[in-house]
Amino acid sequence: MRRVQLSFGDGLIAEEVSDLRESWMTHADQVLADEQIVAAVYEALMKRHPKSRSRGRPGAPAEVVLRLLILKHIRNWSYGVLEREVRANLVYRDFTRVGAAKTPDAKTMGRWGVAVGPDVVKQIHERLVRLARDEGAMEGRRMRVDTTVVETNIHYPTDSSLLGDGVRVLIRTMKKITTIAGEAGARQCDRSRTVKLRVLDIARAARSKAKQSREKLTQAYGKLLNSTSRVVGQAKRFSKEIAAGVKRASSIRKQLVLEGLGQELDAMVPLIKQVMKQTRARIFRGDTRAEGKILSLFEPSTEIIRKGKAGKPNEFGKMVKLQEAENQIVIDYEVYAQRPHDSELLIAAIETHQAMLGRAPRLVAADAAFYSAKNEAAAKAKGVKRVCIPNRSTKSIERRREQKKRWFRNGQKWRTGCEGRISVTKRRHGLNRCRYKGDAGMKRWVGLGVIADNLINIGRAMEKRAAR
Repeated sequence: MRRVQLSFGDGLIAEEVSDLRESWMTHADQVLADEQIVAAVYEALMKRHPKSRSRGRPGAPAEVVLRLLILKHIRNWSYGVLEREVRANLVYRDFTRVGAAKTPDAKTMGRWGVAVGPDVVKQIHERLVRLARDEGAMEGRRMRVDTTVVETNIHYPTDSSLLGDGVRVLIRTMKKITTIAGEAGARQCDRSRTVKLRVLDIARAARSKAKQSREKLTQAYGKLLNSTSRVVGQAKRFSKEIAAGVKRASSIRKQLVLEGLGQELDAMVPLIKQVMKQTRARIFRGDTRAEGKILSLFEPSTEIIRKGKAGKPNEFGKMVKLQEAENQIVIDYEVYAQRPHDSELLIAAIETHQAMLGRAPRLVAADAAFYSAKNEAAAKAKGVKRVCIPNRSTKSIERRREQKKRWFRNGQKWRTGCEGRISVTKRRHGLNRCRYKGDAGMKRWVGLGVIADNLINIGRAMEKRAAR
């Protein structure tokens, strides 16, 4: 789990950079040295392959893997930048425990990141919060909660661009199959140029303000759908021929590759057929609310989320909940598979607060989207003394008077810190857009970003306590 033996260079580096560290690093270093956190990463790495514990050369220590991933998200770097910066900076070498050893390459660190899955990241975060509670960095007397959107890494979705993406992927995969299997079975017809021209025609017609543009747009979409349908039919024939053994490779290894390409076709074809279905519904029937709408072929779980922002009315990603206690420490985060209403999240957030910190908060603050009379009564039944959630639609004079009291206004002022925390995690730790793939990647990205932010805030809180 840890480096067994330190070299002379490690001690020299530690001595030279002792006064160059940032203020939060010393206390964050102590937190990351926790045995349970390091053990969780070690167990995750041991599950990469069935016999990782007993075979192969010794891998990197778990503490090095953990600290490299944390540093990546603290600085919001790519794996390539992380490799370069750790190689060049003695402070980062000391913090990550790389020391005088060779810095791992970017691809290796990327594989470690996948191995440390979302469940392990959640486990690390929970342990981090409990350590902060034990060190007195927070008491749990106050709680604030808010939601935001973390966008998936996709381009702006239009029906024509999605169809173009699908055709490009299918043709590219079928070319690889033809390279391996030769000319046996169905022959490939490359329609990529035709589809590209139709997509350009649609873009020109959509920009035009002439009366005939609508008719041109409909005709161009009809031609694009026809070409896409032909490519999909060809992909289905390729897949059937691979399964039947008509298209086969000359070696076992190439045959495995061929079967993998057939599985890629089987996975992509239903997605493209759904895009064709929703395109026909919108263009020819005017139905913009097709069931099971797909916004990206590569991130099919992406949702359209409208949060009422003037600058960005539509966001494409996942809804994320962040709830905090004192000292700006996020005690819980959640990535939702489907967007819930904010009012459904309040009571569960209070229960999570009790489970993590061992007490009910005295004050709960949130914005008006979390309000309901049922929520307010349930929160007070759980021991919350002051529920600071405004009811914008109330006509009750007594309720309006309550919302103008000093404690309520002060609670709402403290609640606005949620907006600042969301802004910092997006700007400093990259939670504006997820760079990892899939639902598991989204959870890892959000979790590691929250852990990175918490480490900085916990370090600063502990530093203040030590200075008193």
